[in-house]
Amino acid sequence: MPRFKASTIGFLACRRARGAGGPLLTRPHLLWLSVLLLTAAFSWAQSASEKPSVDTRRVGARLSCMCGCKDTVASCSMLECSFSKPAKEKIAKMQALGMTDQQIIQSFVGEYPGIYLAPPNFIGILVPYAAAALGLAAIWWFIKRYRKPAPLAELGPMELDDPKLAKYRDQIEKDLANLE
Repeated sequence: MPRFKASTIGFLACRRARGAGGPLLTRPHLLWLSVLLLTAAFSWAQSASEKPSVDTRRVGARLSCMCGCKDTVASCSMLECSFSKPAKEKIAKMQALGMTDQQIIQSFVGEYPGIYLAPPNFIGILVPYAAAALGLAAIWWFIKRYRKPAPLAELGPMELDDPKLAKYRDQIEKDLANLE
């Protein structure tokens, strides 16, 4: 792979210690560096006015997006949504005029029937946890009901003076005596 000389890449080329030779930055390094710089430039190019403020998101969370998705105006995930983006801008303008959240919501409800999303009440907050508790209870019940320990096989009375066992016991005793 060819290397650039220090004079061709200007201030970005740093020479290594004497005797080592070529520059530290090669053509692939410069390519990755330029990609990194362009990415940083594009990310800084987004203006703060395009990003909704906390107040705009608070009001937008009470309104359903009318583009066809199931999200709110504040959380619509479509890029350049035909309803969400203008609605956020309208909310920001109304807030700049000093309108309260309720007045802004009433304005949108008058324009678009069925746009209002009521805040979750106690039951709405409780339902997911109750469903999880019922699911865990059903799993516990299912395991308790269908997991029965296997019955022990009927072995009969154990004979301690079994002649076969006595033969092995005698052999063990002899082996132990030889060890000592």
